[in-house]
Amino acid sequence: MPRHQRLFKMSEFVLYRKYRPKSFSEVLGQEHIVKTLSGAIKHDKLSHAYLFAGPRGTGKTSIARIFAREIGTSQNDLYELDAASNNGVDDIRSLCDGARTLPFESKKKVYIVDEVHMLSKGAFNALLKTLEEPPAHVIFILATTELNKVPDTIISRCQIFNFKKPSHSVLREMVAAVAKKEGYTIDDGSADLVALLGDGSFRDTHGTLQKIISALAGKKISLKDVEDITGAPRVEVLQGVVRSILDKNLPEALKLLRQSSKDNIDNRVFIKMLIHSIRLILLLKFAPEIKDDILGEFSPNEAKFLAEHGNHKNVVGLPGVLRELLTAYEETRWSYIGELPLELALIKILGQN
Repeated sequence: MPRHQRLFKMSEFVLYRKYRPKSFSEVLGQEHIVKTLSGAIKHDKLSHAYLFAGPRGTGKTSIARIFAREIGTSQNDLYELDAASNNGVDDIRSLCDGARTLPFESKKKVYIVDEVHMLSKGAFNALLKTLEEPPAHVIFILATTELNKVPDTIISRCQIFNFKKPSHSVLREMVAAVAKKEGYTIDDGSADLVALLGDGSFRDTHGTLQKIISALAGKKISLKDVEDITGAPRVEVLQGVVRSILDKNLPEALKLLRQSSKDNIDNRVFIKMLIHSIRLILLLKFAPEIKDDILGEFSPNEAKFLAEHGNHKNVVGLPGVLRELLTAYEETRWSYIGELPLELALIKILGQN
């Protein structure tokens, strides 16, 4: 097979590319942004510069491309710059020089600058001059995961849109839908776990699902498959550790952690899932009015577990537990022994009595 055909086949199988939204109607989790941009297009009230800010994998670049298509900008008049690798003064000067020329076949030229916070100080100054006096035929869409690193002078000249992480239920539904389109069956518990591992990112959730699909021989995705392939702890072990923390049973917690280490689990995934469960139990205790919203996002098994432990007598001590787990999560990055940060956190949390 020729190389270009192999590359096409590979891109077809990259799920986040294959299922990237192609219209505003396909966008998930950013309804507030879609509504505003659609209204601006409908009423012909376009700005010369937009700033899309938010976590990675939340659809900033996808919506920028959809916006360009919706206003009639062709591929020949759409330009994208990755500021992570093109962040110098000369890069931006070249972009601004090109912006002054008229579009080839559209009313508007659109420039998408991704990771704009990576631009150098000189590059920002060069961009600022064009944003101050933009050509009438140009729209800039700047995207960033770190708004705090973008100079105020740039921010003040843009319409800002804050992208939010998609909810767990949105990601779970997306996992189920994509799996079905790919010819796989997946149960609710498995979809729950894939959504959780996606960490609020459409791209990462697609990537997790793709990793699982790539490793399977059959067409059925079970919870055990997800756990084995991703390095996630088994549900009963995770719930056992949560229960041990609430019961202040250090020996049991360490025994379960030891058991998981033999199963070659990913310790950062383990801690992430602990943080997730304990946070929700804490919310159920102190914000009972959102109980239905919380429990409605999860499989019956997990919802039952969370509900049963929301009124545990030791829930009031969970804020301190979360702080220790957050520290352990960061320390796991460079720990010589993968499970050591979590062991130390559990000993500090439970070894005081």
